[in-house]
Amino acid sequence: MTLSPFVTRLLRFVALAYLAVLVVVPVGLILWRTLEPGIGEFFSSITTPAALSALQLSLLVVAIVVPLNVLFGVPTALVLARNKFRGKSILQSIIDLPFAVSPVVVGVALILLWGTAGLFGFVENDLGLKIIFSFPGIVLASIFVTVPFVIREVEPVLHEIGTDQEEASATLGAQWWQTFWRITLPSIRWGLTYGIVLTIARTLGEYGAVIMVSSNLPGLSQTMTLLVSDRYFRNNEYGAYAISTLLMGVAVLVLVAQVILDARRARAAK
Repeated sequence: MTLSPFVTRLLRFVALAYLAVLVVVPVGLILWRTLEPGIGEFFSSITTPAALSALQLSLLVVAIVVPLNVLFGVPTALVLARNKFRGKSILQSIIDLPFAVSPVVVGVALILLWGTAGLFGFVENDLGLKIIFSFPGIVLASIFVTVPFVIREVEPVLHEIGTDQEEASATLGAQWWQTFWRITLPSIRWGLTYGIVLTIARTLGEYGAVIMVSSNLPGLSQTMTLLVSDRYFRNNEYGAYAISTLLMGVAVLVLVAQVILDARRARAAK
């Protein structure tokens, strides 16, 4: 079906208006409120001890979550792409669970598991290792909500490249780790990088699951998203706008990285 030029322009206008109302206007308003007092005020707000501590904590969580997701995500993607086994569809559904479950529910589930009265409450009660309302709880919540990204970006690439090169490598006498390092890893590098970028973005922006398992104490267990909420509810609206702008800057960098990676993946596929 071919649409008339008028209908095409109308649909474009509706789509642009929809995006403007939902995305451009709110983001533009936050930027305007942030930059209105001047750049100096903005930098003063994002360099307070609480802001720097929140930034350091968020980056530390990213530094832990990303390697763990890569370490377990790539082998999982290999298992799913290279093998057929009973229960594979169930495993696929479990991997996609964070997409369907509310992050708040994730936080509640972690409390039921790792809280003092939870299934693994002995870890804190007997061993003295505090999980919930401390840094480990934030890491666990962040890992849960980011589990699918590396797997779901690497698995399709593995399906696409097939197994011919890997089988040829094994036939020539290469060990499995040599095949992986020299054949498989270079082939999945763009998909893996894309998954890492998405993981970083989601980890930095996660709020619902983290607020449930964090004590939200400034300087101790407060991430950047929690700091935005804390400043807003303490009537420090400008401080909340400033940190939100910083997070939006990170989001823009992530989008730029996604565009670059998409272009390189397209060139590599040709």
